[in-house]
Amino acid sequence: MVWAPLGPPRTDCLTLLHTPSKDSPKMSLEWLVAWSWSLDGLRDCIATGIQSVRDCDTTAVITVACLLVLFVWYCYHVGREQPRPYVSVNSLMQAADANGLQNGYVYCQSPECVRCTHNEGLNQKLYHNLQEYAKRYSWSGMGRIHKGIREQGRYLNSRPSIQKPEVFFLPDLPTTPYFSRDAQKHDVEVLERNFQTILCEFETLYKAFSNCSLPQGWKMNSTPSGEWFTFYLVNQGVCVPRNCRKCPRTYRLLGSLRTCIGNNVFGNACISVLSPGTVITEHYGPTNIRIRCHLGLKTPNGCELVVGGEPQCWAEGRCLLFDDSFLHAAFHEGSAEDGPRVVFMVDLWHPNVAAAERQALDFIFAPGR
Repeated sequence: MVWAPLGPPRTDCLTLLHTPSKDSPKMSLEWLVAWSWSLDGLRDCIATGIQSVRDCDTTAVITVACLLVLFVWYCYHVGREQPRPYVSVNSLMQAADANGLQNGYVYCQSPECVRCTHNEGLNQKLYHNLQEYAKRYSWSGMGRIHKGIREQGRYLNSRPSIQKPEVFFLPDLPTTPYFSRDAQKHDVEVLERNFQTILCEFETLYKAFSNCSLPQGWKMNSTPSGEWFTFYLVNQGVCVPRNCRKCPRTYRLLGSLRTCIGNNVFGNACISVLSPGTVITEHYGPTNIRIRCHLGLKTPNGCELVVGGEPQCWAEGRCLLFDDSFLHAAFHEGSAEDGPRVVFMVDLWHPNVAAAERQALDFIFAPGR
């Protein structure tokens, strides 16, 4: 904005301060005079603005001031109560190095972990987490979760023995032991397209096995007969960095899955190996909010999965989807010459769990919460 001089040009001053023969001094002096008049105009504008504020209604000024104070307080409160960050699998991989690792396998470090603890205070803890989430976000869409937590004891105790999740049951979800491939079509197709990639990385890992020791990163699970090994990339929502670095392409593949559970304690991704003669006895999974996906890597004859009393066989390069909150067991009754049964296991969201519910469940069952 340029302020024009309000009075006649002061040529007498210019005549005294410069000589007409030199253009440069003349221009600079004229500019200084114009600038002095501009400052006078600016001063008049500021004075007018101050007078306008003085003439303004006192109630309006107080109202504006109160709104400004409330806005500042709100910004401070939101910043101070910043919600727990929900990190991706990539971020968890970097942070998990600080967690307790034993043989490359992540073990739960919290005595209050909702995934591992069964006590009377569990429901109160879950309800507290739900209230905290709703306070920060919204109660909208939380009806089923609220109902499930409020009546969790009744649900778990009254469920038929064929389906009894050990930790959390979300009501009103369609229940079936097995799901069709179309339930999570995109992720199934991604996994099957990358079958050879996952298989190659497993074969590289498996070369480290010997008769005298368990290779680093592998976990031996308890079974009544045979041997069951698992190699976790994600265990209960927490990445195992050392293992992920040994399977970089398989690890990166997890990021391209749309429904992979990676931010709560019900999410896992691992390579599961059953040696011939192994029996995994009947057991229940922790929740019905997920689908367990098995991509067959090596599936010799004599291997079988039984879920809810229904037997199924794995196939190499194909995904098998099931609800592990149903009573289930696995067998490898083949001979030693057949070699191990190997699957790549990933936990996916149940297709009928809404997006708002997934976000809330990630908050309620966040690792270490």
